[in-house]
Amino acid sequence: MSVSEQLKILCIKLGLSVSELGRMTGKSPQAFSQKMKRESFTVDELKRIAEAAGCRYEGTFIMPNGEKVTY
Repeated sequence: MSVSEQLKILCIKLGLSVSELGRMTGKSPQAFSQKMKRESFTVDELKRIAEAAGCRYEGTFIMPNGEKVTY
């Protein structure tokens, strides 16, 4: 699942439009929409989006031995 798809699902679950989520993060609806189309979110941006939405973002790689690399 792409990041944009995840963000759309988040918006649905929170009862927000994608434009509203963009505004909550300080981006214009147009700029946020373009980032969604390009799939160009950084990890820091995803953390800021989660914080603005009252959520927590976790990015984790789980290695074959079970060790986790989290950013």
